[in-house]
Formats: sequence, structure tokens, C-alpha cells
Amino acid sequence: MNSHRPKIYFFFLSFLLILSSILGIAIGSTDIPIDVVLRVLASKILPTSWIPMDDVSKPQEVIVWLIRTPRVIIAALVGAALAMAGAQMQGLFQNPLASPGIIGTSSGAALGAVIGLATGLASRSIFYIPIFAFMGAFLAVFIVYVLATRRGNTPVATLLLAGVALNALIGAMTSFVITIAWTEYEVAREIVFWLMGGLDSRTWLHVWIALPGILIGSIIALFYTRELDILLMGQETAYSLGVEVEQVKRVILTGSALLTGAAVAVSGVIGFVGLIIPHIVRLMIGPRHRYLIPACAFTGATFLILADLLARTLHRPEEIRLGILTALFGAPFFLFLLLRHRREIGYL
Repeated sequence: MNSHRPKIYFFFLSFLLILSSILGIAIGSTDIPIDVVLRVLASKILPTSWIPMDDVSKPQEVIVWLIRTPRVIIAALVGAALAMAGAQMQGLFQNPLASPGIIGTSSGAALGAVIGLATGLASRSIFYIPIFAFMGAFLAVFIVYVLATRRGNTPVATLLLAGVALNALIGAMTSFVITIAWTEYEVAREIVFWLMGGLDSRTWLHVWIALPGILIGSIIALFYTRELDILLMGQETAYSLGVEVEQVKRVILTGSALLTGAAVAVSGVIGFVGLIIPHIVRLMIGPRHRYLIPACAFTGATFLILADLLARTLHRPEEIRLGILTALFGAPFFLFLLLRHRREIGYL
């Protein structure tokens, strides 16, 4: 691999991330000039008073700073978190078809949030959905790990099968909760919309709710890049090189659950980001996780900002649910990966 390729990729993605963020703030049901966006952001971020704000109206300032900026930041955080979690799962399972939901983290977080909505706790405080989502994600990971572990050893194949089984069970439980809540139209509608994924009505409070979990999960992901590289050579090789394989698995699973739980807690269920982004980035810069993890963060953030921008503008003034758009992008790509993978291993 060309040693300059990651640097070029990061430079290009940094520019694209900044550009998409500015466009995401400027474009919406009410378009705002880019120069106004830049001045409002500068006046809020920089400790200066010389920025001319005379021709900036109060509604424009509110739209830029209190409505669209936190939404764009949350889109970036969620996209980065899901992409990094996907890269970790693909490295751990040594499979390009792996994703954050493969061991039940996404569905567990979704079930927790649905319970919070169905019981009415979510209407009492904004913190109940994140709390329940985190609990669901970590409980799912814990159950899968316990089911797959025997005598201190956790085979990856068994971990995968346990995740598939738990996903089916959690899906049934989620449907059961929705069925019970269906008699209350508003609650059922909120649950269904939440399960479709979306970033509408997100505020700075949601940013601060998601940020700690995503920050800690990102640090874990970056700290274990070397171990993920070694695991790609096989568990026996990893053992021979002194890697504590079982401990690494536990830490990576926990970090992935933290990233996924934090993302789902503020965005609902948004699929395929953790599947398609790591694969695309790997094709662009190679498999070394030292570069792959941060590149996935930048790419996932940019992708979800642009996807959310499309969700807000394709059918203005109405919004298309963000999870629907990512599924429209991701499902065909997943089928392409599946067919390619089957051809490579000789099934077709």
C-alpha cells in the first residue's frame, strides 16, 4: 500500500467533512446563506466581538446554533461511532459482512429504548431513552459472551451464532412490546418512528448525552488497533505473539457496545453504516487498523451528515426517516458484498 494514501485520504475527508457540515447547517426547510452560517458559528465559538452580526436575524441565529448545528454534530458522532464499531467487528470476526448489530448490540439498545418509550418513562425525562439503550446494548453483549464462552475460551464462530440467535429473540421481544403499546396511538407512533431512525428535534443536550460514551468507545478502538491487526492473522498467531486474545475480545466487544449504545440512544436504529463504511475505507487505504479506525470515523461522520441532509431536503418540508435512506444505500451494497464473498470462497 502506498504510504501516502492514508494521508491523502485524511486530507480529502477532512475537507469533505467540513464542507458537508457547513452545507448541513445551511440547507433545510429554510435555507440560510453560508456567510451567515460561518458568522454565527464564529460568534459562538471564538472569544471575540468583532464579527459583524448586524444583518443576521434572531431566527437565523436560532436555526443555525440551536437547531441545525447540534443535529449535524450528532449526525457526525453517530456516523463515526457506528463506522468504528463496524470496523472493530469486521476485524474481530475477520469477516467483511460483520456489523455492530451482529452480536445484538443494536437490537438490544433498540429494545431498551422501546421499553423506555412504551412504559412512558421517556416522556418524563430525556435521559431515560439513553439509559435504557445503554442497558440494552450491554446486556445483549453480556448474554452473547456468556453463551459463547466455555472454560475461558470464546470461539468467534460461537459468538456469531449466539448473536444471531439473540437478535431473533430481541426482535420478537421488541415486536411484543410494540403490540402491547399499540392501543396508545401516540406512543406506538413514536416507537415506530424511533425504530426507523432519525435526528429530528435533536438539541445540544443530546450531543452531551452521546459524547461521553462515543469518546470512551473511540479511545478503546484506537488503543487496540495493533491487537486487531494481529487477530487478522489468526488466533493461534495472536497467542504466539503474546496477545491476550480473550481479554482483547472482551474489551473490543465492550467498546463496540459503548459506541453502538451511545449512537442508538440519540438517533434510533440506523442500519448499514457499520457495514458499508469500513468496507469502503478498507478498499481505499488498506486493512491496517491504525489508519482504518480513524478513517472510518471521518467517513462515517461525513456519510451520515450527507444522508441526513438528503433526508431533510428530498421531500421538503417533510422529512424522510434517516434509517430508511441508509437502508436504501446499504442493502444493495450488502447484497453485492454477499455475492462477491460467496464467489471468492467458491460457492458460486
